[in-house]
Amino acid sequence: MKYKRFLLVIWMLFSVLWLKGQTLNNKINIKLQNQPISELVKQIETQSHYHLYYDETHFSSFTLSMDIKGGTVEEVLDRAFMGTDVKFAIFGRSVFLTKAVNIVTTLPSQVGDVPKDSKLPLGADLSTPAVPNPVVTNTKSLTLNEVVITGGKSTNVTGTQMGVQKLDIKTIKQVPTVFGEVDVLRVILTLPGVKSVGESSAGFNVRGGSTDQNLILFDEATIYNPTHFFGFFSAFSPDIIKDVKLFKNSIPAKYGGRLSSVLEMNVREGNRKKFEGTAGIGLLTSRLNIEGPILKDKTSFIIGGRTTYSNWITKLLPKNSAYRRAEASFYDLNVAISHQQNKNNSFYITGYLSNDRSSLATDTTFQYSNRNLSLRWKHIFNEKFYSQITTGLDEYHYDNFSNYQEETDYRLTFSIKQTRFKTNFNYAPNRRMNIEFGTNSILYNNKPGSLRPYNEQSLVVTDLLPKEQGIENAVFAEQSYELTPAITLNTGLRYSLYTSLGPSTQQIYAENLSKSDANIESTQEYGAGKAFNTYHGPEYRLGATFLLNENLSIKAGYNTQRQYIHMMSNTTSMSPTDIWKLSDLNIAPQTGEQFSLGIYKNFKSNRIEASVEGYYRNINDFLDYKSGAQLILNHKIEQDVLPTKGKAYGLEFLLKKSVGRLNGWVSYTYSRIMLKTEDVQGSNSINQGKFYPANYDKPHDATLIGNYQFSQRFSVSLNVTYSTGRPITLPVGKYFSNGGQRLLYSERNQYRIPNYFRSDISLNILGNHKVKQLTHNSWTIGVYNLTNRKNAFSTFFVSENKVINGYQLSIFGTAIPFVNYNIRFK
Repeated sequence: MKYKRFLLVIWMLFSVLWLKGQTLNNKINIKLQNQPISELVKQIETQSHYHLYYDETHFSSFTLSMDIKGGTVEEVLDRAFMGTDVKFAIFGRSVFLTKAVNIVTTLPSQVGDVPKDSKLPLGADLSTPAVPNPVVTNTKSLTLNEVVITGGKSTNVTGTQMGVQKLDIKTIKQVPTVFGEVDVLRVILTLPGVKSVGESSAGFNVRGGSTDQNLILFDEATIYNPTHFFGFFSAFSPDIIKDVKLFKNSIPAKYGGRLSSVLEMNVREGNRKKFEGTAGIGLLTSRLNIEGPILKDKTSFIIGGRTTYSNWITKLLPKNSAYRRAEASFYDLNVAISHQQNKNNSFYITGYLSNDRSSLATDTTFQYSNRNLSLRWKHIFNEKFYSQITTGLDEYHYDNFSNYQEETDYRLTFSIKQTRFKTNFNYAPNRRMNIEFGTNSILYNNKPGSLRPYNEQSLVVTDLLPKEQGIENAVFAEQSYELTPAITLNTGLRYSLYTSLGPSTQQIYAENLSKSDANIESTQEYGAGKAFNTYHGPEYRLGATFLLNENLSIKAGYNTQRQYIHMMSNTTSMSPTDIWKLSDLNIAPQTGEQFSLGIYKNFKSNRIEASVEGYYRNINDFLDYKSGAQLILNHKIEQDVLPTKGKAYGLEFLLKKSVGRLNGWVSYTYSRIMLKTEDVQGSNSINQGKFYPANYDKPHDATLIGNYQFSQRFSVSLNVTYSTGRPITLPVGKYFSNGGQRLLYSERNQYRIPNYFRSDISLNILGNHKVKQLTHNSWTIGVYNLTNRKNAFSTFFVSENKVINGYQLSIFGTAIPFVNYNIRFK
């Protein structure tokens, strides 16, 4: 058996060397008219020495129309799959086709790197980790596993976009997280330039941006609160997600409305051939996912749900613990339906619902929910031109209440709804140019807050903030053009316009004076639907890639952003008491710009990627708050906020190995975010009008993610992270007043909590790989916070018997073991 394997490897390597240039340039003629991919395969194989391999189930509804005379195989495939997600790579006499993923195949033994003087056609790279007992198939539907063949040069080096990180769901599932729950947002935090204010906090900060400056999209739907249970869990079930992409810079012109980043999560299509599903059981949550055809080969569905039963764990706390009475429950539900009407028209429906109800042994119960619906139509005009039209509804609301004492019981609510419509057109006239253009409209309906008595006995007085409305419109165009083989340019323009709509009551303040009741000159009333204020401006997208050689490039980028909606929060992370505020006559939109420069290098036949990126950002009209500001149910919120300037800068390092038994990445970020308030009279300026660190300023951040595959069934994953402690304001002196001790505080954010360090480990165990069995199972066993470190989340001070005492709060002050059982059935 070993002798046969050795001969096969020798034959494959010899084929690569001998065929180099022999058949790649053979001219062939292809003529197709609404014909399946099998006909393209037949014509190529008839006229050339190539054999094409692909999974027929992935191309069951794929049709082609083309007429090429005297083209090479590479030219034919480029033309056939232009504007689609089909990938191809040529290895010897074989052509491998997949949809949206790199090509992987199993060989019977180890194959070393191809020598530098024996490059594969199309710049493809070949490498294999050692895999015990591999299997070779000779059917067209191949099991592609270990030899990674990437057609074309790596986009890490050649792509025009900077600051873009893409993760597939397989990579996300390998990273250990708290309680063993697969968590998209926790893995995002391991990337360079992405941080959070503390352990299990909601939201994330990107390159000096606040949490509200991130646009989180779930299949085009905007998610306002992406977490469950105050940030302990991500609000997205991993089984329904196809991939995740984070734009930290070079944000495409089709996206707008946020300053810092876009987190794009794409939902999988259901299986159009057969029914199958997955399920998982953990210590705190369980999930179930089912997919299959509605109309075979045309319409499919995928539905996934997740819920928690975590209350049992609080009952294990000591009887004298205040949190023994704490309760937490949540669920999320995802539904996606895809339908291919014909070769040119496809329709998609995506629905998302999440709901939380939690109480931390206090007199308040927190309830919040996301509700989203998206409808999308994709139309292909021809092989060069296609469009996507999307519409949908998004809603986030909370309904918090207290019902422990009748006289003071209350209900506090907030909601924001948006209706959106988007058109997107993509035109690729040739291989060197791609043009994207379209429009985007969002109608906001905001109820910024209401306080009502919980019952008839309550003495709470009803307080309602007036509703807000606004409409945001934008047009955009972007072009990517290969100027020379070594220089590619990306230019884009987005022009956005925001209009405030009535009904509304606006205060008119005296110019050049701070906003206060004493400086109100008049009050202006606007009727329902009346446009009373407009903000608008261009948003630029510029990028360039300079290819020094096939494995080394330099990239530069510049972009500007505008944000017309603001999150008001008196906490360092997102919480279920935050409100969103639309820009109006007295609150201007946030604006920002970012300059970036990076160098990118690939090693070991593109198996190892390295990059260094530097950036500098300017932020204008960011909202910070006066000391003692009231943010909830404030009818004149503009009087308690201060327009603030920000400057952020940093350097990000990333070393990543994505293939082989040992894979993962190492990242390090040095960054700063400094703020400066601009109070007109200076009486309310923070830190005497000088720059001060933002609440989420953490200069040093380092992460190691490592995975090692012992065999096809056993692997181990390790996560190690370190970061500087976030800034805090501390008491620096004491004085006595009215018979009690009082505190004198430092300048804002002058000190820091202790530095953060944590390591996690998990063992992944797969069941057997028999094809003909009903279910396949796997186990994940691990430990979160392996070193038992008590990381500080916050520090606080309490007056006890007229003495001020300081305390430190840790979320997870001990090692936490976890176990998860997963099932895949078909």
